[in-house]
Amino acid sequence: MSTENEPLVILNQTVKPGESKEVNFSVANLHTSSPVNVPVIIERSKKPGPTVLFTAGIHGDEVNGVEIIRQLIAKGINRPKIGTIICIPVINIFGFINLKREFPDGRDLNRVFPGSPNGSLASRVAHKLINEVLPHADLIIDFHTGGSGRFNAPQLRYAKDKKDLDILAKVFGPPFVLYSKNLSKSFRTTCNKLGKPLLLFEGGKSFHIDETITNSGVNGSKRVLKHMGMLKTVFKSSKPKKECIFIIDSKWQRAKYSGMFKASVAIGTQVIKEDIIGNITDPYGKFNYFVRAVSSGYIINVNESPIVYQGDALFHITTRLKK
Repeated sequence: MSTENEPLVILNQTVKPGESKEVNFSVANLHTSSPVNVPVIIERSKKPGPTVLFTAGIHGDEVNGVEIIRQLIAKGINRPKIGTIICIPVINIFGFINLKREFPDGRDLNRVFPGSPNGSLASRVAHKLINEVLPHADLIIDFHTGGSGRFNAPQLRYAKDKKDLDILAKVFGPPFVLYSKNLSKSFRTTCNKLGKPLLLFEGGKSFHIDETITNSGVNGSKRVLKHMGMLKTVFKSSKPKKECIFIIDSKWQRAKYSGMFKASVAIGTQVIKEDIIGNITDPYGKFNYFVRAVSSGYIINVNESPIVYQGDALFHITTRLKK
Protein backbone atom coordinates (compact mmCIF):
# COMPACT_ATOMS: atom_id res chain seq x y z
CA MET A 1 0.00 0.00 0.00
CA SER A 2 1.11 3.53 -0.77
CA THR A 3 2.67 5.51 2.06
CA GLU A 4 3.76 8.59 0.11
CA ASN A 5 1.97 11.87 0.75
CA GLU A 6 2.30 13.84 -2.43
CA PRO A 7 -0.44 15.89 -4.15
CA LEU A 8 -3.21 13.63 -5.45
CA VAL A 9 -4.38 14.36 -9.00
CA ILE A 10 -7.82 12.83 -9.51
CA LEU A 11 -10.51 13.70 -12.08
CA ASN A 12 -8.36 16.64 -13.23
CA GLN A 13 -8.26 18.09 -9.71
CA THR A 14 -5.31 18.32 -7.34
CA VAL A 15 -5.84 17.47 -3.68
CA LYS A 16 -2.92 18.30 -1.39
CA PRO A 17 -2.04 16.52 1.89
CA GLY A 18 -4.31 17.74 4.69
CA GLU A 19 -6.87 19.03 2.21
CA SER A 20 -10.59 18.26 1.85
CA LYS A 21 -12.13 18.52 -1.59
CA GLU A 22 -15.30 17.56 -3.45
CA VAL A 23 -14.69 16.86 -7.13
CA ASN A 24 -17.21 16.07 -9.83
CA PHE A 25 -17.38 12.69 -11.55
CA SER A 26 -19.41 13.82 -14.56
CA VAL A 27 -19.87 11.92 -17.82
CA ALA A 28 -23.03 13.24 -19.49
CA ASN A 29 -25.85 15.72 -18.91
CA LEU A 30 -29.51 14.79 -18.61
CA HIS A 31 -31.54 14.77 -21.83
CA THR A 32 -32.81 18.23 -20.76
CA SER A 33 -29.20 19.49 -20.98
CA SER A 34 -29.16 19.90 -17.19
CA PRO A 35 -25.74 18.99 -15.76
CA VAL A 36 -25.44 15.93 -13.53
CA ASN A 37 -23.01 16.26 -10.66
CA VAL A 38 -21.68 13.04 -9.15
CA PRO A 39 -19.81 14.18 -6.04
CA VAL A 40 -16.57 12.45 -5.09
CA ILE A 41 -15.66 13.40 -1.53
CA ILE A 42 -11.92 13.28 -0.81
CA GLU A 43 -10.35 13.67 2.62
CA ARG A 44 -6.57 13.65 3.02
CA SER A 45 -4.47 13.58 6.16
CA LYS A 46 -1.24 15.50 6.40
CA LYS A 47 0.35 12.21 7.41
CA PRO A 48 1.14 9.69 4.66
CA GLY A 49 -0.72 6.39 4.51
CA PRO A 50 -2.91 4.12 2.37
CA THR A 51 -5.88 5.20 0.27
CA VAL A 52 -9.30 3.60 0.83
CA LEU A 53 -12.12 3.98 -1.70
CA PHE A 54 -15.73 3.60 -0.52
CA THR A 55 -18.28 3.10 -3.31
CA ALA A 56 -22.05 2.56 -3.44
CA GLY A 57 -24.95 2.98 -5.82
CA ILE A 58 -23.52 0.98 -8.71
CA HIS A 59 -27.17 -0.09 -8.95
CA GLY A 60 -29.49 2.90 -8.68
CA ASP A 61 -32.04 1.12 -6.47
CA GLU A 62 -29.56 0.02 -3.78
CA VAL A 63 -30.07 2.93 -1.41
CA ASN A 64 -28.87 1.26 1.81
CA GLY A 65 -25.28 1.32 0.56
CA VAL A 66 -25.68 5.01 -0.19
CA GLU A 67 -26.90 5.54 3.39
CA ILE A 68 -23.85 3.75 4.81
CA ILE A 69 -21.42 6.04 3.00
CA ARG A 70 -23.60 9.07 3.81
CA GLN A 71 -23.16 8.27 7.50
CA LEU A 72 -19.40 7.78 7.11
CA ILE A 73 -19.23 11.30 5.67
CA ALA A 74 -21.80 12.97 7.97
CA LYS A 75 -20.10 11.62 11.10
CA GLY A 76 -16.62 12.56 9.90
CA ILE A 77 -15.42 8.96 9.90
CA ASN A 78 -14.04 9.58 6.39
CA ARG A 79 -11.50 12.08 7.73
CA PRO A 80 -8.44 9.87 8.14
CA LYS A 81 -5.76 9.94 10.79
CA ILE A 82 -3.28 8.98 8.08
CA GLY A 83 -3.58 8.53 4.32
CA THR A 84 -6.59 9.30 2.12
CA ILE A 85 -10.26 8.32 2.02
CA ILE A 86 -12.28 8.68 -1.19
CA CYS A 87 -16.08 8.34 -1.04
CA ILE A 88 -18.43 7.95 -4.01
CA PRO A 89 -21.90 7.47 -2.46
CA VAL A 90 -23.80 7.22 -5.77
CA ILE A 91 -21.97 5.96 -8.84
CA ASN A 92 -25.09 5.31 -10.94
CA ILE A 93 -26.64 8.74 -10.40
CA PHE A 94 -28.87 8.28 -13.46
CA GLY A 95 -30.49 5.14 -12.02
CA PHE A 96 -30.72 6.80 -8.61
CA ILE A 97 -32.59 9.78 -10.09
CA ASN A 98 -34.97 7.52 -12.04
CA LEU A 99 -35.44 5.02 -9.17
CA LYS A 100 -34.14 2.23 -11.39
CA ARG A 101 -31.41 -0.38 -11.02
CA GLU A 102 -29.99 0.14 -14.51
CA PHE A 103 -28.76 3.09 -16.53
CA PRO A 104 -31.17 4.90 -18.90
CA ASP A 105 -29.70 2.79 -21.72
CA GLY A 106 -30.99 -0.32 -19.92
CA ARG A 107 -27.53 -1.62 -19.09
CA ASP A 108 -26.41 -2.97 -15.73
CA LEU A 109 -23.28 -0.99 -14.83
CA ASN A 110 -21.91 -3.99 -12.95
CA ARG A 111 -21.78 -6.01 -16.17
CA VAL A 112 -19.89 -3.58 -18.43
CA PHE A 113 -16.54 -3.14 -16.65
CA PRO A 114 -13.84 -2.16 -17.47
CA GLY A 115 -15.88 -0.08 -19.89
CA SER A 116 -14.99 1.97 -22.94
CA PRO A 117 -14.51 5.72 -23.57
CA ASN A 118 -16.62 5.41 -26.73
CA GLY A 119 -19.24 2.89 -25.62
CA SER A 120 -22.67 3.16 -24.00
CA LEU A 121 -23.34 5.63 -21.17
CA ALA A 122 -22.87 2.88 -18.58
CA SER A 123 -19.67 1.74 -20.28
CA ARG A 124 -18.27 5.28 -20.25
CA VAL A 125 -18.97 5.64 -16.52
CA ALA A 126 -17.25 2.30 -15.88
CA HIS A 127 -14.23 3.37 -17.95
CA LYS A 128 -13.88 6.66 -16.10
CA LEU A 129 -14.12 4.99 -12.69
CA ILE A 130 -11.50 2.38 -13.59
CA ASN A 131 -9.05 4.75 -15.25
CA GLU A 132 -9.36 7.98 -13.26
CA VAL A 133 -10.31 6.90 -9.72
CA LEU A 134 -9.33 3.28 -9.13
CA PRO A 135 -5.57 3.69 -9.74
CA HIS A 136 -5.32 5.78 -6.56
CA ALA A 137 -6.95 3.16 -4.28
CA ASP A 138 -5.15 0.58 -2.17
CA LEU A 139 -8.42 -0.96 -0.90
CA ILE A 140 -12.02 -0.73 -2.12
CA ILE A 141 -15.13 -1.38 -0.03
CA ASP A 142 -18.18 -1.56 -2.31
CA PHE A 143 -21.70 -1.54 -0.81
CA HIS A 144 -24.66 -3.41 -2.35
CA THR A 145 -28.10 -4.72 -1.34
CA GLY A 146 -30.36 -7.60 -2.37
CA GLY A 147 -32.74 -7.00 -5.26
CA SER A 148 -36.38 -7.70 -6.15
CA GLY A 149 -37.61 -7.73 -2.56
CA ARG A 150 -35.01 -10.26 -1.40
CA PHE A 151 -33.42 -9.23 1.90
CA ASN A 152 -29.77 -10.16 2.42
CA ALA A 153 -28.22 -10.76 5.82
CA PRO A 154 -25.14 -8.51 6.29
CA GLN A 155 -22.33 -10.30 4.49
CA LEU A 156 -19.07 -9.82 2.62
CA ARG A 157 -18.46 -11.48 -0.73
CA TYR A 158 -15.25 -12.25 -2.56
CA ALA A 159 -13.57 -15.17 -4.30
CA LYS A 160 -12.19 -18.08 -2.27
CA ASP A 161 -8.49 -18.44 -1.41
CA LYS A 162 -7.87 -14.74 -0.82
CA LYS A 163 -5.97 -14.80 2.47
CA ASP A 164 -5.51 -11.01 2.56
CA LEU A 165 -9.27 -10.54 2.21
CA ASP A 166 -9.96 -13.24 4.82
CA ILE A 167 -7.97 -11.15 7.32
CA LEU A 168 -9.82 -7.95 6.41
CA ALA A 169 -13.18 -9.75 6.50
CA LYS A 170 -12.55 -10.91 10.07
CA VAL A 171 -11.65 -7.33 10.97
CA PHE A 172 -14.81 -5.97 9.29
CA GLY A 173 -16.79 -8.52 11.30
CA PRO A 174 -20.06 -9.19 9.42
CA PRO A 175 -22.22 -12.15 10.51
CA PHE A 176 -21.37 -13.96 7.26
CA VAL A 177 -18.70 -14.15 4.56
CA LEU A 178 -19.82 -15.80 1.34
CA TYR A 179 -17.13 -17.10 -0.99
CA SER A 180 -18.42 -16.05 -4.39
CA LYS A 181 -16.88 -16.42 -7.85
CA ASN A 182 -16.01 -13.23 -9.67
CA LEU A 183 -18.67 -12.41 -12.26
CA SER A 184 -17.71 -11.51 -15.81
CA LYS A 185 -17.34 -7.76 -16.44
CA SER A 186 -18.19 -6.83 -12.86
CA PHE A 187 -16.46 -4.09 -10.85
CA ARG A 188 -15.13 -6.75 -8.47
CA THR A 189 -13.64 -8.84 -11.30
CA THR A 190 -11.94 -5.82 -12.87
CA CYS A 191 -10.45 -4.76 -9.52
CA ASN A 192 -9.18 -8.32 -9.02
CA LYS A 193 -7.49 -8.33 -12.44
CA LEU A 194 -5.82 -5.02 -11.62
CA GLY A 195 -4.57 -6.32 -8.28
CA LYS A 196 -6.84 -4.06 -6.25
CA PRO A 197 -8.32 -5.79 -3.16
CA LEU A 198 -12.09 -5.29 -2.88
CA LEU A 199 -14.57 -6.22 -0.16
CA LEU A 200 -18.12 -6.37 -1.50
CA PHE A 201 -20.71 -5.79 1.23
CA GLU A 202 -24.25 -7.11 0.72
CA GLY A 203 -27.09 -6.29 3.08
CA GLY A 204 -30.80 -5.50 3.05
CA LYS A 205 -32.90 -5.09 -0.08
CA SER A 206 -33.48 -2.54 -2.83
CA PHE A 207 -35.42 0.69 -2.12
CA HIS A 208 -35.12 0.13 1.61
CA ILE A 209 -32.94 1.45 4.44
CA ASP A 210 -32.52 -0.87 7.41
CA GLU A 211 -30.84 0.27 10.63
CA THR A 212 -29.23 -3.10 11.36
CA ILE A 213 -27.72 -3.27 7.87
CA THR A 214 -26.54 0.33 8.05
CA ASN A 215 -24.89 -0.19 11.44
CA SER A 216 -23.16 -3.35 10.18
CA GLY A 217 -21.68 -1.46 7.22
CA VAL A 218 -20.64 1.61 9.21
CA ASN A 219 -19.15 -0.35 12.13
CA GLY A 220 -17.33 -2.74 9.80
CA SER A 221 -15.83 0.19 7.90
CA LYS A 222 -14.64 1.75 11.16
CA ARG A 223 -12.98 -1.51 12.20
CA VAL A 224 -11.12 -1.75 8.89
CA LEU A 225 -9.97 1.87 9.11
CA LYS A 226 -8.76 1.29 12.68
CA HIS A 227 -6.92 -1.86 11.57
CA MET A 228 -5.15 0.24 8.93
CA GLY A 229 -4.28 2.97 11.43
CA MET A 230 -6.61 5.45 9.68
CA LEU A 231 -9.44 5.87 12.22
CA LYS A 232 -9.16 8.93 14.44
CA THR A 233 -9.11 8.20 18.16
CA VAL A 234 -12.30 10.22 18.70
CA PHE A 235 -14.27 7.36 17.09
CA LYS A 236 -14.87 4.19 19.07
CA SER A 237 -14.59 0.88 17.24
CA SER A 238 -16.29 -2.02 19.00
CA LYS A 239 -15.37 -5.64 18.36
CA PRO A 240 -17.89 -7.85 16.51
CA LYS A 241 -20.32 -9.60 18.88
CA LYS A 242 -19.69 -12.94 17.16
CA GLU A 243 -17.07 -14.40 14.87
CA CYS A 244 -18.15 -14.28 11.23
CA ILE A 245 -19.26 -17.52 9.58
CA PHE A 246 -17.44 -18.34 6.33
CA ILE A 247 -19.68 -19.96 3.71
CA ILE A 248 -18.21 -22.24 1.05
CA ASP A 249 -21.46 -23.37 -0.59
CA SER A 250 -25.10 -22.32 -0.49
CA LYS A 251 -28.29 -22.89 -2.47
CA TRP A 252 -31.58 -21.20 -3.22
CA GLN A 253 -34.78 -22.87 -2.11
CA ARG A 254 -37.55 -22.11 -4.61
CA ALA A 255 -41.34 -21.99 -4.40
CA LYS A 256 -43.19 -25.18 -5.32
CA TYR A 257 -46.44 -23.26 -5.73
CA SER A 258 -47.62 -19.78 -6.67
CA GLY A 259 -49.50 -17.77 -4.08
CA MET A 260 -49.23 -15.44 -1.10
CA PHE A 261 -45.94 -16.02 0.75
CA LYS A 262 -44.82 -15.32 4.29
CA ALA A 263 -41.53 -16.37 5.87
CA SER A 264 -41.66 -17.56 9.47
CA VAL A 265 -37.93 -17.43 10.27
CA ALA A 266 -35.73 -14.38 10.78
CA ILE A 267 -32.77 -13.58 8.59
CA GLY A 268 -29.57 -15.20 9.89
CA THR A 269 -31.43 -18.06 11.61
CA GLN A 270 -29.83 -21.50 11.71
CA VAL A 271 -32.38 -24.10 10.59
CA ILE A 272 -32.53 -27.88 10.49
CA LYS A 273 -33.68 -29.82 7.43
CA GLU A 274 -37.50 -30.17 7.40
CA ASP A 275 -38.02 -27.20 9.75
CA ILE A 276 -41.04 -25.12 8.75
CA ILE A 277 -39.63 -21.80 7.54
CA GLY A 278 -42.64 -20.24 5.79
CA ASN A 279 -45.96 -20.87 4.12
CA ILE A 280 -47.70 -20.24 0.79
CA THR A 281 -51.46 -19.67 0.66
CA ASP A 282 -54.07 -18.72 -1.91
CA PRO A 283 -56.17 -15.52 -1.61
CA TYR A 284 -59.34 -17.53 -0.88
CA GLY A 285 -58.39 -19.48 2.25
CA LYS A 286 -58.58 -22.85 0.53
CA PHE A 287 -54.86 -23.66 0.29
CA ASN A 288 -52.02 -23.52 2.82
CA TYR A 289 -48.64 -25.06 1.99
CA PHE A 290 -45.92 -25.17 4.66
CA VAL A 291 -42.45 -24.48 3.27
CA ARG A 292 -39.90 -26.77 4.91
CA ALA A 293 -36.13 -26.33 4.79
CA VAL A 294 -34.62 -28.62 2.14
CA SER A 295 -31.29 -28.62 3.99
CA SER A 296 -29.74 -27.61 7.29
CA GLY A 297 -27.87 -24.31 7.43
CA TYR A 298 -28.14 -20.57 7.97
CA ILE A 299 -30.75 -18.42 6.23
CA ILE A 300 -28.75 -15.63 4.56
CA ASN A 301 -31.47 -14.27 2.28
CA VAL A 302 -35.27 -14.14 2.55
CA ASN A 303 -37.77 -13.16 -0.13
CA GLU A 304 -39.98 -10.50 1.45
CA SER A 305 -42.38 -10.25 -1.48
CA PRO A 306 -45.97 -11.09 -0.40
CA ILE A 307 -46.73 -12.64 -3.80
CA VAL A 308 -44.60 -15.38 -5.36
CA TYR A 309 -44.79 -17.61 -8.41
CA GLN A 310 -43.75 -21.21 -8.74
CA GLY A 311 -39.96 -21.29 -9.12
CA ASP A 312 -39.31 -17.97 -7.37
CA ALA A 313 -36.38 -17.92 -4.95
CA LEU A 314 -37.64 -17.91 -1.36
CA PHE A 315 -34.62 -18.58 0.85
CA HIS A 316 -30.85 -18.66 0.40
CA ILE A 317 -29.50 -21.37 2.72
CA THR A 318 -25.89 -22.26 3.47
CA THR A 319 -24.92 -25.87 2.71
CA ARG A 320 -21.21 -25.99 3.55
CA LEU A 321 -19.22 -23.88 5.98
CA LYS A 322 -15.48 -23.32 6.35
CA LYS A 323 -14.18 -25.17 9.39
